[in-house]
Amino acid sequence: MTEGTRMAAGLDQRTRDTLLAAGMVLPAILYIVLLLGVPIALAIYYSLSDVTTGGGMVHFVGLSNFTALLQNPDFIGAIGNTLLITVATLIGTLILAVIQAELLARPFRGKWVVRFLILLPWTAPASLSVIAWLWMLDSTFSPYDWLLRELGLLGHPGALLGPFSNMYWLGRSGLAMFSIILVNVWRMLPLATVIILAGLNGMPRDIYEQAQIDGAGYFRRLFQVVFPILYPVFGVTILFTFVFTFTDIVTVYILTRGGPANSTQVLTTLAFFTGVQGGALGRGAAIAIFLLPILAAVSIVILAFIRRREI
Repeated sequence: MTEGTRMAAGLDQRTRDTLLAAGMVLPAILYIVLLLGVPIALAIYYSLSDVTTGGGMVHFVGLSNFTALLQNPDFIGAIGNTLLITVATLIGTLILAVIQAELLARPFRGKWVVRFLILLPWTAPASLSVIAWLWMLDSTFSPYDWLLRELGLLGHPGALLGPFSNMYWLGRSGLAMFSIILVNVWRMLPLATVIILAGLNGMPRDIYEQAQIDGAGYFRRLFQVVFPILYPVFGVTILFTFVFTFTDIVTVYILTRGGPANSTQVLTTLAFFTGVQGGALGRGAAIAIFLLPILAAVSIVILAFIRRREI
């Protein structure tokens, strides 16, 4: 075989490898373009127009939808509620996930049963699990209210939680917000626990054992040895929890629908009620588009932190 023939054969092999790589990547590119790119482009177009569900002529209105939103107190309140729910869920999830992962990293009998029970909230369909919480937080038949009454904390004069027979979890603004955060933490905790547990299991044990030999106590080993090594893992946990909670619509929509009196309204539900149920697609798309820069900024900061810690 001459040198030219060998070069041609090598070129053909490289061409086949390139075509194979392109064929493997193409489905992912199509998925991103069709299911993410097209809806985002359409939402941007809608947000700059006065399109409605009633049809008719569509006119370009520029940034007037965004200007009107900044003057809408419901929109400003939805931003605050979204950030409050996201940050509170993030803090609660991270603290509880660290505790659960630390406990699950230790050997004990029945560990697989405990892991199975911890993963149940994540494997169950979100709508079904939140509907179950809707029943447990019911204003009349809540089992939590029954338990509080049996403990003497509710339902009689002088009771710690008040003389009423029920707490009305979803009927009071403060309790409704607390209920949403509670359900979000319950939903996000399994994923966060699995991520942190994977980081604990992958941590070099010799460093931990050396600190133990040197006489470092449990909390000193935890805060000065374990946590610094797991900072990138914490970053991944924070990123997933933030994105899933910030863009979630299921919990608020099923539990409170933004009530009472819009006290738990978030950006996702406000966009749905405005654009779909209210018919103002342009205004609803503008609310949805508002999520993008916040998500992009937080994602860039967290990913930069993870990369910096890994280096």
